[in-house]
Amino acid sequence: MVMSDKTAAMSGQLRADLVIVGGGIMGLWAALKAERRGIDTILIDGDGIASGASGGLLGALMAHMPDRWNEKKQLQFEGLLSLEAEIALLEDETGLSAGYQRCGRLIPLPKPHLRPIAERHSGEAATNWNQEGRAFDWTVLDESPFADWPSRSFSEAGVVFDRLAGRVSPRALTTAIRARLERSGRVRLLVGAAVQSINAGGRQVKLADGTVVGYGDLLVAAGVGSFPLLDAIGPALRRPLGRGVKGQAALLRLDLPADLPLLYLDGLYVVPHEGGRVAIGSTSENTFDDPFSTDAQLDVLIAGARELAPALQGAEVVERWAGLRPKAVDRDPMVGPHPDHPHVHALTGGFKVSFGIAHLLADAALDSIAGEPMSLPHGFALAHHVSVAARRAGGEEFTEIP
Repeated sequence: MVMSDKTAAMSGQLRADLVIVGGGIMGLWAALKAERRGIDTILIDGDGIASGASGGLLGALMAHMPDRWNEKKQLQFEGLLSLEAEIALLEDETGLSAGYQRCGRLIPLPKPHLRPIAERHSGEAATNWNQEGRAFDWTVLDESPFADWPSRSFSEAGVVFDRLAGRVSPRALTTAIRARLERSGRVRLLVGAAVQSINAGGRQVKLADGTVVGYGDLLVAAGVGSFPLLDAIGPALRRPLGRGVKGQAALLRLDLPADLPLLYLDGLYVVPHEGGRVAIGSTSENTFDDPFSTDAQLDVLIAGARELAPALQGAEVVERWAGLRPKAVDRDPMVGPHPDHPHVHALTGGFKVSFGIAHLLADAALDSIAGEPMSLPHGFALAHHVSVAARRAGGEEFTEIP
């Protein structure tokens, strides 16, 4: 286990007012928000900071469709809006770039029947994406304003230009948050020994190397690894609290204009990044043999991206990536106190939306720890997920996030 250089080993048992398990995007934002609140914090990660799904490639920041507005869509809108200022502050504090830009996205309309649906969404965006003095268009165009981006063969009925979407470099953002934490006097980083178990009654966690860490409050933000830790406390459940969904992605080398929008079509993302890189993703696999290997499914994805964006033809593939994203039992993120152990809290299950709302979820979790109500939809609460896992029949399958 490696402790950050700024902190020497403490005599006796390690302890903090707040212990965070997991150094992915959820745990990092929670540690940064805790630091800003003046909370003595230890962040523990067994495999390395952002070594799981948060160390991926894609970084697409996209909103749900602007129709049928509800509290979940409102939360995501607020997250995408406020993330801009959060990242600007972080970049100012660290001098590091997070690779963020509100670049927008283009969605081709391959079939004529999609055009009137898209035009209806345009009117809905004018209402629902117009808040806090900011307005973002959902514009239906006859053709893309960028030549062959996407290919006209996919745009028989035109394209949508969504101005709310953006992108961020997952690795650059997590690196910047870590750098900010390492300058803090309130956050200690313990890396290299994973949490094996939670002693909820004794307010301790035991690490793989035998180290015991005491806590005032525990925040479990370990991605897929959160589910078995939380499953093991409280009453027996009929289903696990969540599982991993495999995703595969690729990174290509290609210099593209810095303001080029990302492309999206039927689950395929093409995301231009800084430094002459383009990310392509991602698969969503519920069954797999090896969660961390890439295969022919990624080859199909890359080929599809080259068809959608002819500029990618011949671009070198510089990295192939696979990993597991955490999907909670009732689909939504899992946040807040355990119903049987009020000093154990969850912050996980973001699946595909984590990078856009992790900073808001971290604030909500810390509000709850401070005894304040969480300003989140009811379905996000850990207690809700526990109740679903307790009653769901054993043969029932998880359903996909729309």
